[in-house]
Amino acid sequence: MLSLAGKPFSVFTLYKNVWLKKFQSAAGSFDLSCLAPHDTRSGQGTLTVPVKISPMPSLTAMGFETTNLSELNITPGMQGAQALLDDFLPRMKNYRDVRDFPAVKGPSYLSVHLRFGTISIRALARHAMHAIASGQGGDGAMTWLSELVWRDFYFMILYQHPHIVQRAFKPQYDRIRWESGPAADVAFKAWCEGCTGYPLVDASMLQLNQTGYMHNRLRMVTACFLIKDLGIDWRRGEQYFALKLNDFDLAANNGGWQWTASSGCDAQPYFRIFNPVTQSEKFDAEGKFIRRYLPQLAKLDAKRIHSPWLLSEAERIKAGIALGENYPAPIVMHDLARLKTLDRYAVVKK
Repeated sequence: MLSLAGKPFSVFTLYKNVWLKKFQSAAGSFDLSCLAPHDTRSGQGTLTVPVKISPMPSLTAMGFETTNLSELNITPGMQGAQALLDDFLPRMKNYRDVRDFPAVKGPSYLSVHLRFGTISIRALARHAMHAIASGQGGDGAMTWLSELVWRDFYFMILYQHPHIVQRAFKPQYDRIRWESGPAADVAFKAWCEGCTGYPLVDASMLQLNQTGYMHNRLRMVTACFLIKDLGIDWRRGEQYFALKLNDFDLAANNGGWQWTASSGCDAQPYFRIFNPVTQSEKFDAEGKFIRRYLPQLAKLDAKRIHSPWLLSEAERIKAGIALGENYPAPIVMHDLARLKTLDRYAVVKK
């Protein structure tokens, strides 16, 4: 899908507007009855066409490792996808209001099924369109539909600009000098293992490591922390997510990481730097998500759980927290890291 000038889109909103028009004009035109095996010579019966079927390669041959889907609470196949969709449709109208809160049942959780093709994105878009047209979808249906369009947008970007697999979409961002060497490797390891000292970041990484899933808001928070607090190349984080995510998709994963790094197409400005504590206070205000993955912080109240290093010694003893022993001290101070990031990104203006 190209612009009227015959060029690829680079602004999401413009792409979305054209996408919606094309989808609406095509709605209902996908008649699959012509694919049914029917003997048109007699008007009845089935026409058998010989087909040579190649052996299906094993999952191992395709690079997949054995895992226990039941432990991950994943029901595979179309049956699993349909169950999730049936559960989500009554909640769709609330999607906009609850999608950013990881302790709340807000998302559809269908990303892994979209990844493996066990549900149709056209079918999902039709459900959203129907909810919007009927007036029953609220703001949630349009917001969810926009997320589906973002997915297609990133597919288009990857197709039109394959260099993004290795380099920044915006060439000037390849001039950034990322942290490297032993200290950066130690910081990266701490991020991977959920040992940064920032509870929301750590809980998010533990969710990823334990379940193969991470809430979308948390993907932005953890990515921003790696890139703009630790100063580590976005490609290292992208590769780690690729290794761990059950719903990994190259286009979406790359798009999300480059959006956060500000190097991607229609990305956030480089000076937009999430404060991990503020994000925690806003999107996990009661600390429910944090406690799920960091039980050692469970005794902290909703105010103190977001920044345990600020506790007095007496408060830490009461809560059973020993910084550096059962929970790490912050590996970087956000305010100082923010200033360093702004200096690091100054090269993109030259």
